[in-house]
Amino acid sequence: MALHFDRAEFDARRDRLVIEMSERKLDALLLFAQESMYWLTGYDTFGFCFFQCLVVKADGSMVLLTRSADLRQARHTSIIEDIVVWNDRHGANPAADLRNLLNDLDLLGCRIGVEYDTHGLTAKNGMLLDEQLKTFGKTEDASDLVARLRLLKSPAEIEKVRRAASLADDALDAALPLIKQGGDEAAILAAMQGAVLAGGGDYPANEFIIGSGPDALLCRYKAGRRKLSKNDQLTLEWAGVYHHYHAAMMRTVLTGKVSRRHQELYEAARDALMAVEKAMVPGNTFGDVFDAHARVMEARGLTRHRLNACGYSLGARFSPSWMDQPMFYSGNPEAIAPHMTLFAHMIIMDSDSGSAMTLGRTYLTTEAAPEPLSRHELDLIIR
Repeated sequence: MALHFDRAEFDARRDRLVIEMSERKLDALLLFAQESMYWLTGYDTFGFCFFQCLVVKADGSMVLLTRSADLRQARHTSIIEDIVVWNDRHGANPAADLRNLLNDLDLLGCRIGVEYDTHGLTAKNGMLLDEQLKTFGKTEDASDLVARLRLLKSPAEIEKVRRAASLADDALDAALPLIKQGGDEAAILAAMQGAVLAGGGDYPANEFIIGSGPDALLCRYKAGRRKLSKNDQLTLEWAGVYHHYHAAMMRTVLTGKVSRRHQELYEAARDALMAVEKAMVPGNTFGDVFDAHARVMEARGLTRHRLNACGYSLGARFSPSWMDQPMFYSGNPEAIAPHMTLFAHMIIMDSDSGSAMTLGRTYLTTEAAPEPLSRHELDLIIR
């Protein structure tokens, strides 16, 4: 087996899940999120783009329903012993196969939680599922159940995140010599991703973000490459990834002469990140962290140039995004607690002047101040 944790770790996770299911009086849980399956069993695949479901009963027993292409994948990468294959065929309805499986598991008339809020369950498949289960038993949305368990990291998981953070630092180290007048975005991107892979890491759950000139004001990946000019700006957002655990970073790097506006924006981003660090402690909420960021931006007259969220939880994630819940946004009541791995990003996009500035890194929360996981300082980078 290609497992990245020992059996005791998986047993402890299953036990935590069983306790939560008991408290919610669930007889079974239908998992569709790939990160939930990976966390609970080690199952590692991108086959969740098709219908698949991990059924977990109240006693902790598990059965995976998947396609034939993932049969060996599940056997090789997970602790799952009971695997049922639904057949690809014209007019196939895997939700009906799932209902038959649930019936075989003596779950007729039982209380069943469903993981609806995930990319692993499309709206169409969700409709097929609801149609099959509407007279089968009592169903309820349990999308938050495993997600909340994943939020607090075990010591073994924290070691994965630390390794990912080191790889993120390596990626920045690989990029910096290439960031200069005439530097090619393609070469920079290749060097960063190559550093992660060469260091024993994995592909990220979404593309690295790279954009220079006007594209530096974008905070999503897009196709197309550009070469840097003498006085330029380059926005980068990337993650080190190790066994699917992510540690993200974000920087806007300048070439040539630094404008007064860029200096102002950098100082605001730095001060906002420092305020966020002070707020990222037990006793505060995710909303409090956002408010700390927003107050600095408002004081600098930058409210309309900031975003409405300034970070999120990180962990083991799969496509299409490494972003996890909860997020730092206004009013979020989720409490900060020790053993969370959180990415805080200060993003300022001034379209009036065409100036961009970003600054972000991943933290491990503790009983007191959070621990930055990057070895890099927060100085403005000028090449």
